[in-house]
Amino acid sequence: MSKYFSIILDCTPDLSHKEQLSVIVRIVSQEDIPQVKEHFLGFLVAEQSTGEHLSSLILKRLEELNLPFQDCRGQSYDNGANMKGKNKGVQAKLLQLNSRAFFVPCGAHTLNLVVADAAKSSPDALSYFGHLTKLYKLFSASTHRWDVLLKHVKITLKSWAETRWESRIKSVEAVRYQAGQVREALLEVRENTADPVVRVEAQSLAEEIGSYRFCICTAIWYDILSRIQHVSKLMQSPSMQLDVTVDLLKKTRDSFTSYRNTGFSDAQTTAKEMCEEMNVEAELKQKRLRTTKRHFAYESPDEPVQDALRKLETTFFNVVVDTAISSLDERFQNLGEVNNTFGVLLDFPNLEEEDLLQKCQTLSTALTHDSQPDIDGIELAKEMQNFPPLPSKNMTNMELLTFLHEKKLAEMYPNMWVALRISATLPVTVAAAERSSSKLKLIKTYLRSTMMQERLTGLAIISINHVVSNQLSYDDVVDDFAARKTRRVNLEQVV
Repeated sequence: MSKYFSIILDCTPDLSHKEQLSVIVRIVSQEDIPQVKEHFLGFLVAEQSTGEHLSSLILKRLEELNLPFQDCRGQSYDNGANMKGKNKGVQAKLLQLNSRAFFVPCGAHTLNLVVADAAKSSPDALSYFGHLTKLYKLFSASTHRWDVLLKHVKITLKSWAETRWESRIKSVEAVRYQAGQVREALLEVRENTADPVVRVEAQSLAEEIGSYRFCICTAIWYDILSRIQHVSKLMQSPSMQLDVTVDLLKKTRDSFTSYRNTGFSDAQTTAKEMCEEMNVEAELKQKRLRTTKRHFAYESPDEPVQDALRKLETTFFNVVVDTAISSLDERFQNLGEVNNTFGVLLDFPNLEEEDLLQKCQTLSTALTHDSQPDIDGIELAKEMQNFPPLPSKNMTNMELLTFLHEKKLAEMYPNMWVALRISATLPVTVAAAERSSSKLKLIKTYLRSTMMQERLTGLAIISINHVVSNQLSYDDVVDDFAARKTRRVNLEQVV
């Protein structure tokens, strides 16, 4: 029996223009071995998008399912103001009722915002993605031009979308490895089209793709997005833990710091290879800038950078990488604070007695609501001081929980057992809710647009929780249905 749980929420409009709130619970199952599981509870129609209304919806749903909200230990949503708002957001409303329901913003959405911050930090970055968008629109606007593109490339072009995580790396990948083929397709479109506007656009884009500046930007963005994409994929796993996520983010930050020192020179090497493949000159031309008159000031203006490569490095590469690093630190601050609260569960072998007791007391206070603590801080410190030798120095939260279960030490270390279960319950992304939204679009189609809410939720629960539904006995379901819908008539009374 899993006592503690966390909730994951996400909203999406359906085909009949109703805002559907997806409700997911995350638990630590204790059947055979400790295992993280996420279960879909259904869709709720959100008539309003305010934090108060959404919080009342989820509380009502938990009450219908006999799930006491006082056992909730975590909540995870996207970065919308109505969800994460500190005063009127859903997380704020729920924290007022249960201070132990730790709020963890969705890590995947936050990573997406890190990329968005970096992309908007430099004019060169904005213009680069503007060219990618023009390139996609030019070919996708005509079936004939798209066929011309398919003759030359194996990886098709993708549009750049603000909300789709996959589109960011996919839109750059096609140009990164097929710049020459895409340029050949543009030149063919230029030669065969009768539209002068399309001819000029194709010529302009062909010149841009063949430029040394565009090749450098392509190499840099592909390196940055590849690092982000790898971490985002790992974080969307249902079994991802808070401590593992923080470790991944630290490694990503270190990777960006190291990349800042060598990335630009590596990008130049890659760009030269791309230019050689296209048989164009690898030379960066300095753009002529307008000079404007300025009023007298005591501080002299910065001297303009004359070297084109040096200017691209300072105004584009350094700005983008620095923005990504600072955005990682700022946007994942809340996640780091929650991880620090539970950090004593993994760091206790390296702590002094005084520090250990203080951190255990802090964790006990955080897991206390209305004078009802989940654990005893002093007892937890004693358990940690008398803990058996660990098989490894660097163990994750789930590995430590599994170790206690396999050695049958849960009853000997009750406070440690409870604290580890609560920590494993905390979600780091809303990927499960995003997947349920995808299933919603498959169930509620144009031909089923008038489907009632109860039927929609029932079909979605059967489809999403298919592992559980496959274990059900059809005979028991039929017997239960017959008992509830019995219409048998006594023949003797009729005669």
